[in-house]
Formats: sequence, C-alpha cells, structure tokens
Amino acid sequence: MTTLLLVRHGLTELTGPVLAGWTPRLGLDERGRAQVRATGERLAPLPLAAVVSSPLDRCLETAAALLDAPGAAARPADLAVDDRFGEVRYGDWTGRPLKELAEEPLWKVVQTHPSAAVFPGGEGLAAAQHRAVTAVRDWNARVAAEHGDRAVYAVVSHGDIIKAIVADALGLHLDQFQRIQADPASVTVVQYTQVRPFLVRLNDTGGDVAALVPVPSDTSAAGAPGDAPVGGGA
Repeated sequence: MTTLLLVRHGLTELTGPVLAGWTPRLGLDERGRAQVRATGERLAPLPLAAVVSSPLDRCLETAAALLDAPGAAARPADLAVDDRFGEVRYGDWTGRPLKELAEEPLWKVVQTHPSAAVFPGGEGLAAAQHRAVTAVRDWNARVAAEHGDRAVYAVVSHGDIIKAIVADALGLHLDQFQRIQADPASVTVVQYTQVRPFLVRLNDTGGDVAALVPVPSDTSAAGAPGDAPVGGGA
C-alpha cells in the first residue's frame, strides 16, 4: 500500500490573478516561502522514500523545504525531478490574467467539459492527466520495489495536475475534476493498493500527520490487502 503525498507548491506573485503555467524563473514569494516552511515542518515526522518534483522553480523550492525541514525523519539524499509532474502546458494562455481568459470561448469548455479542452499552442487537459497518472504509476512501482509496499513518498506539483491525479484515483471522469480543490502548499494523500486507490486526505493545510507514519501490516485485519473495511474501519 504505497502512500503518495501530493504537495502543491506555495504562493507566487502570479498565483491567483494570472495563469502562470510554464512561466520561467517564477519562484515563491514571501508568503509562499512561509507556507512551504510550515508544510515542511508539518511533514517532518514522516519518513519519505523519495521526493519528486515538477521542474518548475516554484515546485523545486517547495520540494527543498520538504527535504530540509528541521528534525525531519528519513529523507532521500537527492531530489528527483520528473517533467511529467510539470504544470499543464497552457500555451498561448500562459501569463494572461484569469479575468481576461474568462472571456474566451475555451474557458467554458475548461469549466464544463475539460476532457475536451486543448489549449492553443499547448496541450490538452486529458493529455496532461495521462502523463501525470503514468508518472504516478511508475513511481509507485519504483518506490515499492526499492523501499517496500508500505513506503511513503512525496510529489510536488501544480493545482490542475494534482486535481487530475485525484480524479483518476477516485475513478472520476476528467470532466468532474473541477469539483476537486488543491490549495497552495496543501497536502493530498492517496494510498495505492492492488485492488484500488484510497483517497486518505484532500487539500489538507493543517492536519496532524501521525496517522500517516507507516506501521507494520496488521495481520488481524479482515479481508485481503486493499479491501475497504465495511463500516468504515477504526
């Protein structure tokens, strides 16, 4: 039951009013740096088998805060970077104010039928979901092979990418992914089993993480590994 922590990067000066996309050399602002320090400290009790990041600066800074958190449990020696966790390639929409983009005909497609949305000069949301989910499956297999199937690892990525991964984990069509929220510096937790993924936490910005620390398998538990407990469990 490999556990994936999906961490969204902290705030930048563009987060909110502007669609940042793959804007180069865009790091965290003062608010974002404070956010990711707090997130790093909050996740410090968790041993992480790997920390994987989007190649964009705002994610690299956020990932560094996870690796360098004071008093952190075991951490990998190096940060891994995987382009497949990079932001959606918004093409010609990159760097434009959201208020302006809301007037574009494509905006309504993104809101109501995102699986059909393809950004001019960029990629489609369906293609972005496919590359991100493929990356998750690759990293699940790699982490389990190297550290055991109860290992925990973190991926630092972007709002729409995290929402797309969560939609896949929930078995939702991509057209429903706008119902999911992933705030800056939030933590979303998905546990993957051979039977199904379990969404353990969503958009968590302040919860205790003690329950996420790996423990030996409970041999007294009813059912096969990956079965959902009837009644909800303890």
